Amino acid sequence: MKRHLGAGSATATLIAATLLAAVALAAAPAWADGIIVGLITKTDNNPFFVKMRDGAGAKAKELGVTLQSFAGKYDGDNDSQVAAIESLVAAGAKGILITPSDTKAVVPAVKKARDAGLLVIALDTPLDPIEAADATFATDNFAAGRLIGEWAARTLGAKAASAHIAFLDALEFQPTVDMLRDTGFMTGFGIKVAEPGHYGHETDKRIVGHQWGQGAEEGGRTGMENLLQRDPDINVVYTINEPTAAGAYEALKAAGREHDVLMVSVDGGCPGVRNVQAGVIGATSQQYPLLMASMGVAAVVDYVKSGRKPLPSPGLSFFNTGVNLVTDHPVPGVPSIGTAEGLQKCWG
Repeated sequence: MKRHLGAGSATATLIAATLLAAVALAAAPAWADGIIVGLITKTDNNPFFVKMRDGAGAKAKELGVTLQSFAGKYDGDNDSQVAAIESLVAAGAKGILITPSDTKAVVPAVKKARDAGLLVIALDTPLDPIEAADATFATDNFAAGRLIGEWAARTLGAKAASAHIAFLDALEFQPTVDMLRDTGFMTGFGIKVAEPGHYGHETDKRIVGHQWGQGAEEGGRTGMENLLQRDPDINVVYTINEPTAAGAYEALKAAGREHDVLMVSVDGGCPGVRNVQAGVIGATSQQYPLLMASMGVAAVVDYVKSGRKPLPSPGLSFFNTGVNLVTDHPVPGVPSIGTAEGLQKCWG
């Protein structure tokens, strides 16, 4: 039987809630007043970056600071990100969290912000060079790529030696996250990387080619169509992220190839994990963007309070926010979690 509040109880509850709010406001630290933290993502429609905004917004509210969010119009839109940095400097922000679209071109604007006294933290995608930011909170993107590469190779077994592999990458100028995931996959699969810090010059005959889908479903579909025209016998597909994988699947389905191609990806968002569960994606490496963003806001606040800058994980040049391989078809020697656990963890 449900209980309902009477008028007197409702009034008492409202008074109590008001008192609690007043206490919370009174308890808000004085140093938090007026602190602005900026969040700049590559786009505002990718679920990965939506989750970042959620994490940053929740932590900003908890700490009593103001979050100002900006995004590029598309993946690779450096101009909008530079304009956002300039806007935040002019607004008197204390720190900026950024997932850079062009990891090299944005560096001069980042330097100006740091010279103005702002703490700049890269999220998910390291700047090039990584030292151009004060800190980086990210997945070990090379390890994320290596995990799906190892899983794909061990799943294929002896057939890996004759695989026909399609690469659906992000952008042709190869931002750091793009390069790290791609070369990580190749290393895990057993393909020799020709040039450290870049991909595309490999001579391994198993590589059908690279297409750049801008991290979006439409780009994944078009890229997959182009690569299938080049080689109809593709049987392994690496994708930079799960929206790209969703587009690639539509192209494979249209070609009647959706059941005989092994596809892997990186992100681990709830829609992507459900696609693993449905067999659209064989395995994905799960990241934790909400954690990255919430840690970033807390780090800016701590910097304002103490002057301390965040430190990297031991032995790394960035703080590693973790990665898990998600698949319902585990293979010996490659640690993984199932989709049930992946759905519990997705982007937390």
